[in-house]
Amino acid sequence: MSWRTVVISNNAKLDYQIGYLVVRGTETTKIHLNEIGTLIIESTAVSMTSYLLSELIKNKIKVIFCDEKRNPVSELIPYYGSHDTSAKIRKQTEWTKEEKALIWTEIVSEKIKQQALLLERYNKKEAMMLYGYMEEVEYGDVTNREGHAAKVYFNALFGKSFTRTDETPVNAALNYGYSIILSIFNREIVASGYLTQIGLFHDNMFNPFNLASDFMEPFRPLVDEMVANMQPEKFDKEEKHRLLTVLNKEVEIAGKKEVLGNAIKIYCKSIFDALNDKDISLIRFYFNEL
Repeated sequence: MSWRTVVISNNAKLDYQIGYLVVRGTETTKIHLNEIGTLIIESTAVSMTSYLLSELIKNKIKVIFCDEKRNPVSELIPYYGSHDTSAKIRKQTEWTKEEKALIWTEIVSEKIKQQALLLERYNKKEAMMLYGYMEEVEYGDVTNREGHAAKVYFNALFGKSFTRTDETPVNAALNYGYSIILSIFNREIVASGYLTQIGLFHDNMFNPFNLASDFMEPFRPLVDEMVANMQPEKFDKEEKHRLLTVLNKEVEIAGKKEVLGNAIKIYCKSIFDALNDKDISLIRFYFNEL
């Protein structure tokens, strides 16, 4: 089972050798591809062979590239993630507005629930307000309970003066964590044979990851919790590496404890099943233990 998150932070050359990722820097390190779930290229002073890139794709390893500020800017995504991709895409284009709205309603309700649970862990009185918003979610969230809940939630978690548009270490940490989670969803969606561009609710022509943006919503509080615990006064290499540990987080889903990557896989499959079978009872959400 692929479980390791490998981060390349310094000047190095990466290549492939008989099933191994070979990292040639001040020292040479070999890591078997079967052990790697995610590879993060954090430094722009890293070179990679095309042979290695091809093998990483074949092994369905998520590869994330960072810019000169060590922030994620792109990822490696295969053209074809499944042997029946054409059939899956045909199904995806046949999902009706009504079917997508029904699934989106469930996702929004679960997101608000996870936000409320997190506030409850911190003994915030606003948790009860969010439970109320969750109960008020209507079909397709036409009354935007998600937006109302978000304002209350972030102010309760990070202070009354906090806004998501400010350039602060907290927002930098949140954005970084969200981008890592988003990339994992992109991998699972593509591996399942679907297109990331065609979403349920998100429909931005400039967003190549509309569907992942939809699916990931209930998982954002996992990042929020880490950032709230960190309360970063700066956002540099150390804080980024701490946030990467979210990938090792264990949650309960479908009656079992799973690391986050496996939980996302189970969750994505359940949503595809729900959409294709027109049955929302098939959706499997996670439970985050205290």
